[in-house]
Amino acid sequence: MSEENKNKVFNQETVEKVEEKESHGQEKIDSSTKSEENTVETKNISQPKWWKSLAFGTIGGLIGGSVILGGYLAIDQSKNQTASGSNQKTTVSNISYNVESNTTKVVKKVQSGVVSVVNLKKETNDFGGLTYGNNRDTDNDGMQEVGEGSGVVYKKDGQYAYIVTNNHVVSGSDAIQVVLNNGTKLKATLIGADEYSDLAVLRVDSKDIHTVLEFGNSDKINVGEPAIAIGSPLGSDYANSVTEGIVSAKNRTITTKSESGGTVSMNAIQTDAAINPGNSGGPLINAAGQVIGINSIKISNSGSDTSVEGMGFAIPSNTVVNIINQLEKNGKIIRPALGVTMIDLSYISEEQQEKILKVPLSVKQGVVIKSVQSGSPAQKAGLEEYDVITKVDGKEITSSTELQNILYNKHVGDKMNITYYHGKEEKTTTVDLSMTASDLK
Repeated sequence: MSEENKNKVFNQETVEKVEEKESHGQEKIDSSTKSEENTVETKNISQPKWWKSLAFGTIGGLIGGSVILGGYLAIDQSKNQTASGSNQKTTVSNISYNVESNTTKVVKKVQSGVVSVVNLKKETNDFGGLTYGNNRDTDNDGMQEVGEGSGVVYKKDGQYAYIVTNNHVVSGSDAIQVVLNNGTKLKATLIGADEYSDLAVLRVDSKDIHTVLEFGNSDKINVGEPAIAIGSPLGSDYANSVTEGIVSAKNRTITTKSESGGTVSMNAIQTDAAINPGNSGGPLINAAGQVIGINSIKISNSGSDTSVEGMGFAIPSNTVVNIINQLEKNGKIIRPALGVTMIDLSYISEEQQEKILKVPLSVKQGVVIKSVQSGSPAQKAGLEEYDVITKVDGKEITSSTELQNILYNKHVGDKMNITYYHGKEEKTTTVDLSMTASDLK
């Protein structure tokens, strides 16, 4: 008899027994006894003090000899109850349930395309000829692990496969190691990195690469849609951890400092999917299994010691694709320069706006030009100190970060239409982006 038919017979017999008991007013189910005899007590494991330990708690329940019928729990009391002191053993139910959801399907599809990225540096001498650092891995030619993050396999081209990660994951490395989902370790070559966008491209041998992830269109995502983060929180010991949430917001302007002190600015996707140190460089995935962002930053406090939860940020996939294509080709990002220094209008008091900038009080947002470099594209276009830029290519802007994002998405040789106030007069000009920052030095 097949397993399915056995279950059907089992279900029918159970129904008949229950109906017989109900019709003759026989035995009732003692719910308190059932609860006491079928609950497994558990204890929390105490948390060690060292940073990589976590406290794990497990809660288990065993339900024996029961079947769910139309929302009711039918139990054969004669099989469930035992006399005090009985030698009957508690067993695991032979009824199993294989949970499958959209999330499990997506994770199964993409998980092997997510890798751990290990930043390696040469051993550093301490005192007495001793070395310090994380020397767990003895297969790295005298290198020590100084940091770990995540990465996404996005391309396989003949002998090589390409991986995108965060610049801050690989910054300052003497060597880079990639750890695949199955534990295979590969030496990686840094093809190019960009501090401003916080992105980097790695190359590895493609022989052991079997899954390549696809980029989705981040301009088409909706606030509230599911978002899945995959990565290695706290390092490769917890590789391929999965967290789920939603897209909390789009177009968040996030500005921070890199390890070298440079400004990192991004127009980011906000998510409440848990993102922790080590998730950096891993993917934010949509319900179709496409990469819609590369996880980069989380906010843990507001700057006033106020604890914050569920505020992670990912670099949108459309930005990522633009950057990695340039990094593959040039090894660096060649950006056009405007040749100005700027400050947000919101930082200027109304009194200074009226007396120094002399712009109408109706102008509430924009970017103030603090200085213009001689011979720069901005000077050639007629822009001057204290001009207030309010629109770029017809789009209203509120901050210098927004203006910079638009500028850095252009190429040398492109043009930029700028609307600005010179005193109380609104003007427009076209800037020929013919120079790079290195040209202006």
